[in-house]
Amino acid sequence: MIRLAIILPCYNEEEILGLSAQRLDKLFSELEAKGKISADSFALFVNDGSHDNTWNVIICLRHRYAFVKGLNLAHNVGHQYAILAGMMTAKDMSDAVITIDADLQDNLECVEQMVDAYANGYDVVYGVKVQRQADPWMKRMSAQMFYKMLTAMGVNSIYNHADFRFLSRRVVEALSRYPERNLYLRGLIPQIGFPCTTVDDVLSERKAGTSKYTLAKMFGLALDGVTSFSTRPLYYVALTGFLFILVSILIAIYVVYSLYTGSAVHGWASLILSVWFVGGVTLIALGCVGAYVGKIYTEVKQRPHYNVQEFLD
Repeated sequence: MIRLAIILPCYNEEEILGLSAQRLDKLFSELEAKGKISADSFALFVNDGSHDNTWNVIICLRHRYAFVKGLNLAHNVGHQYAILAGMMTAKDMSDAVITIDADLQDNLECVEQMVDAYANGYDVVYGVKVQRQADPWMKRMSAQMFYKMLTAMGVNSIYNHADFRFLSRRVVEALSRYPERNLYLRGLIPQIGFPCTTVDDVLSERKAGTSKYTLAKMFGLALDGVTSFSTRPLYYVALTGFLFILVSILIAIYVVYSLYTGSAVHGWASLILSVWFVGGVTLIALGCVGAYVGKIYTEVKQRPHYNVQEFLD
């Protein structure tokens, strides 16, 4: 039997936490009865600077359920850092951790499969979404574009895997030695190594509340993933520059030919269009390079990932 810690990042989730705790209570009881986890296994709810009553709900759940623990961060640090805070807090109190969103849309039946995979020698078990009809159409489409873009940019990640995963203690210990501030766990954990496998995850409908993962946040996560693990955009910028040089040579040849044959057309439309187009591409290139410079700026300051305001053991 292992002492299992389930990490649940929470941001404005007061409506769903009570139901989530009930489902976790049933899960812990079943796994304990089967001899898969120890009686002192627990769920750690991480309050990521919520603006609603989330932390007070967690306090109430702590008094109601023995398996509930709470971690209150001093301010909102984002989903990835909230997961990291939970794992770093739980790593010395458990043999393994599972990270899952507080709404529990991921299939809880996969938890037992993950524990079994650990017993068979796997240190990392990824929950891979094989069906996500519960998500809105826009989120499904943006997610597919997200994974395809990461693959095209050479980021080593698990296709259709979000943040539902099992990590053994030695993987979490290894992760604690990565000090980078530009955190993208979906790309970082595959780089750590150790034996890994996957389980099929089918999303269910959200029982209460609404998703806090907006399209803007997903875009920001994609940008973090690409700029933290791939330099291909910089090479694409250089390739675009060479392409523009080629186009300019072709235009120069055309101009000389037009003057020679007397077919040159005088006008400003094509000139203005070219100036705006080249200017736009130049700004995009500067923005791409600037994103990497900004990442370096964030890293060299070495600020802490998060600050803990309160811990309910």
